Amino acid sequence: MSKAILILTGLIFMVVLFSCKDDSTADVVPQAIQNYQYNEGTTNLEWTAYKTSSKLPVKGGFNEISVIAESSNDPKEVIESLTFTINTASVETNNEDRNGKIAKHFFETINTPTIEGKFKSLENDNSATIEVTMNGIAFDVVGTYTLEGPDFSFESIVDVSSWNGVPGITALNEVCSDLHIEKDGTSLLWTEVKLSFNTKLKIVL
Repeated sequence: MSKAILILTGLIFMVVLFSCKDDSTADVVPQAIQNYQYNEGTTNLEWTAYKTSSKLPVKGGFNEISVIAESSNDPKEVIESLTFTINTASVETNNEDRNGKIAKHFFETINTPTIEGKFKSLENDNSATIEVTMNGIAFDVVGTYTLEGPDFSFESIVDVSSWNGVPGITALNEVCSDLHIEKDGTSLLWTEVKLSFNTKLKIVL
């Protein structure tokens, strides 16, 4: 076989080889990695207390909540890094007189100018643990959560007696006795409180 034929054969082989090459990835553009950050403007903390024998709900929240969290490409890591400080004097129930009574007779009685908290874990079964400190006592609050992309929510039922808060409940019930009484003549403020926290993380590309 002549040298020219060998060269021509080689060229044909190379053309066939490269024409059969899989170029399906040629136009693939790497996706930008999403980075999640805490977004203060979307956070809402709500509590529900209960009064009277029939357990009438009283809802409220706080106007001053300071939050610190790390950023991450995993939203779960952002939530687990979250710590918060609540100014209890900023309690808000849409009733100025009631706000003042709760701040003075409950939180001042149990010596709690601020509530400190930090997320400890988010489990795969949708349970979450938050360490909450009041009255000098750190107590683990366990509840349920949902995390769908940047949207996070948490709910739990706590008992303020876990933080030796009964003296505060008693003091607040005494000053609000007429508002916590029913036909049975019993004035009652429950130690049980429902907590709800939700936030929407910021996505930065």
